[in-house]
Amino acid sequence: MNIFDLLFIAVFFTSVVTTLTAAVVAIRGRGVRALRILKAYGICVGIYLGIVALTSVILPRRVVNVGEPVCFDDWCISVENVNRTPVRPGISVTLRLSSRARRASQRENGVVVYLTDNRGQRYDPIPEKSDIPFNVMLEPQESIAATRAFEVPPEAHELGVVITHEGGFPIGWFIIGYETWFRKPTLVQIPS
Repeated sequence: MNIFDLLFIAVFFTSVVTTLTAAVVAIRGRGVRALRILKAYGICVGIYLGIVALTSVILPRRVVNVGEPVCFDDWCISVENVNRTPVRPGISVTLRLSSRARRASQRENGVVVYLTDNRGQRYDPIPEKSDIPFNVMLEPQESIAATRAFEVPPEAHELGVVITHEGGFPIGWFIIGYETWFRKPTLVQIPS
């Protein structure tokens, strides 16, 4: 958890308190004062969301190397190994799913991994029944390996592995510095 996560939590609780205060003031018959409270609150939220959007424009894409973990709280994923496969021109990627938690079991929902090339083309993994799902429950300090195979055309160059979230409620849209709005998701560089 970083400072921006804590700031989001503070903004969330302030939002709840402000909304409840405006509701109580309105119920007591002071509608004009309640509207002033909500107007000030709306301006503050607009400034906060403007900062979130601006940082997503300014911050560069996070680029990591093979073996470096990408963590979402205490759940991490890292690219351990990348191999070119002769069968169906493609690539096999070995990933390590791990938990830094010391007491609680956990999982991460909505994690997606795909390849991209220098043209921005997306290559999704070939679904296999034997694939370990990314949302598997991990015990404290546990780690497991997961493999994904990708079919990649010969004209694809400068490949990288993208690790991101898709689906679900986009909570990152409201937290400064997350990979949302205009910021591209984390890229793991594959050595040539």
